[in-house]
Amino acid sequence: MTAVDTRRAAPPLPGAARHRSPAGPLLAVLWAGAAAVVALWWVDTASVVGTAGWFTGAGRIAGLLCGYACAVLVGLMARVPLLENRVGSDRVARWHAMAGRYTVSLLVAHIVLILCGYAAQDRASLWHETVTVVRDYPDMLKATAGSVTLFAVGLTSLRSMRRRVRHEFWYYVHLLTYAAVFLSFFHQVSLGDQFNGAPVATAAWYALYLGVAALVVWFRVLTPVRLNRRHRLRVESVQPEAPGVYSVVMGGRDLDRLGVRPGQFFRWRFLADGMAWTSTPYSLSAPPHPDLLRITVKALGDHSTAVSLLRPGTRVWAEGPYGALTADRATAGRTLLIAAGVGITPLRALFETLPGEVTLLYRARSAEDLALGGELEAIARWRGARVLYVLNGPHGERTRITAESLRANFPGLPGHDVYICGPQTFARDVYEALRAAGSPDHRIHHESFEL
Repeated sequence: MTAVDTRRAAPPLPGAARHRSPAGPLLAVLWAGAAAVVALWWVDTASVVGTAGWFTGAGRIAGLLCGYACAVLVGLMARVPLLENRVGSDRVARWHAMAGRYTVSLLVAHIVLILCGYAAQDRASLWHETVTVVRDYPDMLKATAGSVTLFAVGLTSLRSMRRRVRHEFWYYVHLLTYAAVFLSFFHQVSLGDQFNGAPVATAAWYALYLGVAALVVWFRVLTPVRLNRRHRLRVESVQPEAPGVYSVVMGGRDLDRLGVRPGQFFRWRFLADGMAWTSTPYSLSAPPHPDLLRITVKALGDHSTAVSLLRPGTRVWAEGPYGALTADRATAGRTLLIAAGVGITPLRALFETLPGEVTLLYRARSAEDLALGGELEAIARWRGARVLYVLNGPHGERTRITAESLRANFPGLPGHDVYICGPQTFARDVYEALRAAGSPDHRIHHESFEL
């Protein structure tokens, strides 16, 4: 490791408010909702008799839970600030992925069990019962279309499929989740025994779905429209920072009213030829200014490569701010920031603004790949902080960050908050090294865009 160390008393910085993550209570509420759904079936079901009754009863439980999971699935997609900025966008994305797996599994169980139960009750073949249910039962054609759509969304979300399709294709197929839930809703209330003659249960089910729909409309439609009408972002300039790395400076009106904090990101849509259909998350690579915002992008694909070709005056559509990798996570007076590659972007903003004693550890292949290096050294001199670089060896051999090197370079490491930003494999390796070096889990903070 090489270091720039010009330590002196750090300038006074405002202390960050400490906020406990609401993740635990929110998960408890979600599981309590699932328990309430099972209780709804239990209270409404007098007895279960015979093979047909067991199949049908299990199918109805799976159907109710699937309907509830659909509402949760959509709610987690609504980009509610409480979730995005307090729990963390990456964690919410993992919850959404898990809810998706539960939803599809429950849907399969519901379809198979209900059809088996009805076939046993009518003493008919499974195929005959399937055709009868789809063709003759109320709202079942719409429910069938919704189920097929949801299966298609689930198929394209498999890791093996995600690697084979473009992000834009996956994104727009994923949006069909809304259509699938809408099409499937009506058969729940028209055929669900738990809602027939039960106005309170029916009203609660409508309230659940209408409440989730209101969140989606407010936070995914109206809030972005208001933001972009008010601030009118446009590209001011594009500046090279390192090989394949560019900073985009954007201007707008009243940007100090955005409420964005260092470490957060927006989802950016550049309204240029070939780019308007893609929304991509990029962190701010500098603290926000009243009339300017800056992101720094590495050319890794078609969209990020096109960013370097943006022209001044290009209109920008932004959604956010999102993310919980902010000063709110800090619990100690000393902080270690660990970045790799373009993961330096949110940590550069934090390096300038975090209170207390701050050290930055930056991993790159070579000195030429150190994006924003001059800025980092200037910030280090200004606040009396340390910057350490981890570079490949003279013959390209990779230098790893290990528990031993962390203990040697950072005495008292367990007393530091540690922020990590970089590729997923890098973040995982650094996390394991930190844990082996004695860092407690609650002081290691990481947010990933690999969703």
